[in-house]
Amino acid sequence: MLKLRIVSPEKVIFDGDVKSVTVPGMQGSFQILNNHAAIISALVEGKVEYVTSRETKQFNVEGGFVEVKQNEVNLCVEV
Repeated sequence: MLKLRIVSPEKVIFDGDVKSVTVPGMQGSFQILNNHAAIISALVEGKVEYVTSRETKQFNVEGGFVEVKQNEVNLCVEV
């Protein structure tokens, strides 16, 4: 499992465990799974999708960035 935290300037959107996260990177969308290599990437306008043990959720973002390190994923986004 991954620990995902999604924040916007207004609020914390999500903070919990997920199986995967898909984000809109500058070179196209990419998926983050357990044991993903460490990365920092800018995000462009598009869809963020994350899968918990119970459901799949998605929402649109205008941009932001993602940081992945040791199964922790931090998203700072503009919604």
